[in-house]
Amino acid sequence: MDPVFIWLEQTALSVWVRESPSMFAFPGILTLHTIGMAFLVGLTSAFSLRILGFARRVPAPEMLKLVPVVWFGFFLNLVSGFLLLLAYPTKALTNPVFYLKLTTIALALLAVRALGRRVADLSFRPVRGWPGDRVLASLTLGFWVVSVTAGRFLAYTHSRLLASDF
Repeated sequence: MDPVFIWLEQTALSVWVRESPSMFAFPGILTLHTIGMAFLVGLTSAFSLRILGFARRVPAPEMLKLVPVVWFGFFLNLVSGFLLLLAYPTKALTNPVFYLKLTTIALALLAVRALGRRVADLSFRPVRGWPGDRVLASLTLGFWVVSVTAGRFLAYTHSRLLASDF
């Protein structure tokens, strides 16, 4: 696997993201990743909290109008996350915490998608409805906490930074 990591680390894009002094390289990409996370995690968490009974005056179906902003956040994180991965592929791809992060992101997205479909149903009644709605909302919040925490831990839990260092 090291030859693949070495090759990735030596691509022009990887070197630029990792070594460029430009604010548009690593710092800018990390900033975009944070903004995308705010949209994705923030809005889906607000939606989950609404399902759990917070902000009862806000109609849950009205929150579905924010789905395009959530998708924007998702795609911003997808692109920026790929660039951050490309900067340090060995650091991420040899770290089990990275796979925990990806798994919990997928699970959070599946749970929030299931909730969105339930809310889009005209017979939806938050809090008094199906108890599984509250379970899905709670799971979504938990998955986001684990995912964001795992993402932050990636900076500190790696055993190898670059394949070319060995």
